[in-house]
Amino acid sequence: MFRLLIGAGVALALAGGLAGCAGGPEGNPTVFPYEMQAEALAAQPVKRVIIAHVNLGGPSRRYLRRHEKRIDKMVEAYLEEHDIKVLPQRLFEQQWKRAQRIHGNPYDPTTGKMNRQAFSQILFKVRDELQKRQKFDAFVFTDILEREVAFSGGVKRVARWDGVSRRPTLQGPGSGVSTSFDWNQPATVASLWVNVYDKDLERLFMSIGGLDTTEAIDTRSSGGGFVRRRSILEHAGHLREGIGLAFHPFIEMDDYPGEER
Repeated sequence: MFRLLIGAGVALALAGGLAGCAGGPEGNPTVFPYEMQAEALAAQPVKRVIIAHVNLGGPSRRYLRRHEKRIDKMVEAYLEEHDIKVLPQRLFEQQWKRAQRIHGNPYDPTTGKMNRQAFSQILFKVRDELQKRQKFDAFVFTDILEREVAFSGGVKRVARWDGVSRRPTLQGPGSGVSTSFDWNQPATVASLWVNVYDKDLERLFMSIGGLDTTEAIDTRSSGGGFVRRRSILEHAGHLREGIGLAFHPFIEMDDYPGEER
């Protein structure tokens, strides 16, 4: 039976939370506690996958949605780099659209909420049709999540979440931060939630990797506050780090900052 984690996935992401702001270069206490079916993967290694164009946990925030295809391309490159063949995403998308005409849109366009039953029915139909035409081992879902974190105190202000550390950025005409700036207020950040499901639609792997901040310090405000960054998710190095974290240890990451279990 398909273990659908819609809704629970976002709660799970938040449960990862900040485990603390301490930690030197040898580790990062905020790495997400991944889940992996090691025995199943050892018995049946994943060598051919399809990256789904839909989210497992419902649509991303609108301002994040326009970056999904680019990040999926980076995920594809990362998988291919590690000898996992990625089939064209259009194969999944074509079958999804056909199944959706039968079972209806699983996403409410007004609220963004998901009809879990319709989603499951469509996914099973997609799986069945693809199996007739393609040889593949698993589906990969890549959701971009939004969450809030605070920057740490001290001289070096750093936000840590889901295994990454990011410095604040400034936006506006000024070049500094007001002394009255409230560093306790949270800023929004983005993470990548990865789920790998086999052909029986059993989950083989799940984890989350931090990507980047999506807000900057507004230097135009005398009191100081955060505003949406004009350019988000454009730092390639940060994105690659987040992808590596999100797939570890399904694909082992060099210099993984967490403790191995």
